[in-house]
Amino acid sequence: MTDGITLASRVRINDDVVFRDLQGELVLLNLKTGVYFGLDPVGSRIWQLIQEHQFLHKVLHAVVEEYEVTESRCQQDLLRFVAALRANGLVDVNRGPAA
Repeated sequence: MTDGITLASRVRINDDVVFRDLQGELVLLNLKTGVYFGLDPVGSRIWQLIQEHQFLHKVLHAVVEEYEVTESRCQQDLLRFVAALRANGLVDVNRGPAA
């Protein structure tokens, strides 16, 4: 469930979140809630792209260019991933304009 997150959404990493790269994988910690989250290399790359681009449509295009994945599959996975990050208090999502 993506709870209204779309490719027009803008994602911002919460100020209370710290992260560290451990050999290509990121470990995230929300200092306020104590939530710990580990990301594999693909998740780590998406996290970096969120930092760079914020808008999910830009993240999607970068991931599709870098990995062997269809746009539709990437979109589904990306929206679910961001929903999980938000559910764990790691990011804020501005849902963007209504479709």
